Amino acid sequence: MAKKKTKFVCGSCGYESPKWMGKCPGCGEWNQMVEETEITGTPKRTFMHSDTATVSKPSRLVDVETVQEPRVETDLREFNRVLGGGVVPGSLVLIGGDPGIGKSTLLLQVSSQLSSNGSNVLYISGEESVKQTKMRASRMGINNESLYIYSETNLQLIHSAIDQMKPSFVIIDSIQTIYHPEVTSAPGSVSQVRECTAELMRIAKINGIAIFIVGHVTKEGSIAGPRLLEHMVDTVLYFEGERHHTYRILRAVKNRFGSTNEMGIFEMKEIGLEEVANPSEIFLEERTQGTSGSTVVASMEGTRPVLVEIQALISPTVFGNPRRMATGMDHNRVTLIMAVLEKRVGLLLQNQDAYLKVAGGVKLDEPAIDLAIAVSIASSFRDEPTGATDCLIGEVGLTGEVRRVSRIEQRVNEAAKLGFTRLVIPANNLGGWSPPAGVEIVGVSTVNEALKTIFGK
Repeated sequence: MAKKKTKFVCGSCGYESPKWMGKCPGCGEWNQMVEETEITGTPKRTFMHSDTATVSKPSRLVDVETVQEPRVETDLREFNRVLGGGVVPGSLVLIGGDPGIGKSTLLLQVSSQLSSNGSNVLYISGEESVKQTKMRASRMGINNESLYIYSETNLQLIHSAIDQMKPSFVIIDSIQTIYHPEVTSAPGSVSQVRECTAELMRIAKINGIAIFIVGHVTKEGSIAGPRLLEHMVDTVLYFEGERHHTYRILRAVKNRFGSTNEMGIFEMKEIGLEEVANPSEIFLEERTQGTSGSTVVASMEGTRPVLVEIQALISPTVFGNPRRMATGMDHNRVTLIMAVLEKRVGLLLQNQDAYLKVAGGVKLDEPAIDLAIAVSIASSFRDEPTGATDCLIGEVGLTGEVRRVSRIEQRVNEAAKLGFTRLVIPANNLGGWSPPAGVEIVGVSTVNEALKTIFGK
C-alpha cells in the first residue's frame, strides 16, 4: 500500500530533510525549509511519452557534424541583443522579475512578433483566463492568426496540446502555477517547479521548440523556487525597474548562447513596451548642471557603451560611526575608494556620511567607474562642481594610481556623440587610437592628477 511520508525541502537549493531545520545544511539559508508530503510504495513514475526516447551511443568529437541553425529575430532589437542575437530553436529561457514589472506584456509582445512571420506560437497562461489575455492583447493591438492562447495549469494537458499543435514557440506564464499531476505537492512547491521545468526542458530539446517560462521573484530578488531551476534552463533573464517609472531594464544573468553582459532598455507605454535606442540620453536628460557631487562616466554594458551620471552627497555625520550608503554600485567599492581618497589625497572623510547613487536605476559593476566615484565624492566634499562637459573613465588602485580600462575608443566615441568635450582617462590608454575631432583627451596616472585637472588645484 502507498504510504504518506512527510519531508522538508529547502526552497532555495532543494535540500531534503526528514525533519525541520532552521538553517539549511545545503546552502546555509535560514527559514527556507518547507513541509511537503510524499507518497511512497507506488511504482516509480515514468515521464510522459518516454517510449519516444532513443538510445544514443558516445561519439567522438571529431565525428560530430554541426549544423548552424539560424536564430529567430524579433522586432525588438534590444531583446535580440540580450539573448545573444535572437531566439535559439530548442532553447529554454527563464524570465524573472517583480510582480507588475511587465514580464507578461513583454512575452505577449514577443509572441505577436514571432507569429507575424507565420510561425505558430502557443501562449499558455496559468494566471489569466483566455478572455483576460484577449483583453490585454486587444489593448496592445495584437491580433495574429498564428498566435494561440491556452489557459491551463496541468502539465499533461499542456504536453498533449503541444504534441497536437506542434508550435515553434511556447510561452509558460508562469512556472509557479503549473503542476504535474503525479507529484503530490502543491503547485509552486520545490518538487513541482523542479519536475515541471525538467519536463519542459525535455520537450524543448526533443522537438526543437523554443520555450519561455516566467518565474516569480522573491523579496530578496531571486527567482522563487530552488536555485536548481536556474541551472536547468539555457538562459536566465531578469526584468528590472521601478513600477512607478516607465523605463525597464532586461539583463541576462546566464546565457549559454551569448554574453551575460548585455542589457536592453525599454519604455513602458499604454500599447506595450518600446525599445530605447539611445539609453545614454535617458540617463542624462535630467542632470542638473553646476551642482557639486555629479560626474558622468562612460560604462560598458556588454558590447555597448552607456553614459551614466554618478551622484554623491557628503555631509558631516551625527553618529558615532559615519554612514556609507550606495545605490546602483557595490558598497565595498565605495568604502575602498573613500579610504584611498583619505590616505592618498588627504581628504578627511572619516567624520562624513556618504550617500552615492547611480542615476536612472541602472546598476554598474565594472572597475572603470572608480575614477568617476572618486571625483564625485571629492566634488561634494569640497562643494565644487565638475565641468558640465567632462567625462571620467578609469580604475583606481589602492595606491591611488589610475589604471587602464578596456574598449576606451568606444567609450570616448559615445561621449563625443553626446557633446562631451573633455575626457579624463588613464594615461596608459592614450596610445594606439585616434580621438574624435573637437574632444580634449587628458591622460592621468593618479587620482591627484585627475582632481587637479577637474578642479584646477
